[in-house]
Amino acid sequence: MITLSQAKPEIQRKFMTGVYLRMTLALFISATVAYFASNSYAVLSFLFSHQGMPFYVLLIAEFILVVALSGAIHKLSSFAAMAFFLLYAVMNGLSLCTIFLLYEVDSIYRMFLVSALMFAGMSIYGAKTKSDLTSAGRYLFMGLIGIIVAGLVNMFLRSSALDWITSLVGVGLFIGITAYDTQRLLRISIHDDGSENFRKVSIIGALELYLDFINIFLKMLALFGKKRR
Repeated sequence: MITLSQAKPEIQRKFMTGVYLRMTLALFISATVAYFASNSYAVLSFLFSHQGMPFYVLLIAEFILVVALSGAIHKLSSFAAMAFFLLYAVMNGLSLCTIFLLYEVDSIYRMFLVSALMFAGMSIYGAKTKSDLTSAGRYLFMGLIGIIVAGLVNMFLRSSALDWITSLVGVGLFIGITAYDTQRLLRISIHDDGSENFRKVSIIGALELYLDFINIFLKMLALFGKKRR
């Protein structure tokens, strides 16, 4: 006979396992696509043809897809939501192929490993800490907006100092957001009833953690990655 106190951890474990498995699958797809795209003359020629217009269209399409998936999640089936998530992983993999052109492969692998350890550490902290991170979430969100605005401004200023500062602050923000998202998902998971709606919540949670990891990785790469000569 399983008691309620025993059932809750089991329910949470099942929910969070689903989140991390989906996130890991998406990361694997993105990494695979990025690697093979970076070694494909046809793909690179297309992405950077017409002064790079297809590449910029891809970035805009990624943003629209994330916003659309988050906004329409209640109208989609869990199968469709997962399909769109994996489509986003493929598209993001295509855009990430540029890192193999800018940085040495060994450096990319090292920063990926370091980012994975940082992500895992903060995710464990978010799951285990007794502190309520809800209030911190508001400040993290405001900081994220600030980083986005600074990044947009720097597209015109092209300041290496500002780029370094935003990358450094960005790492701190996203490891904090990782802990916040993990704690929030863990609290939601208590109510998981195995329904279609909770499967979709799990997919959105996986997308959020996927984005947290990708941003930590890219910021770390910008800070410490060794560029090709």
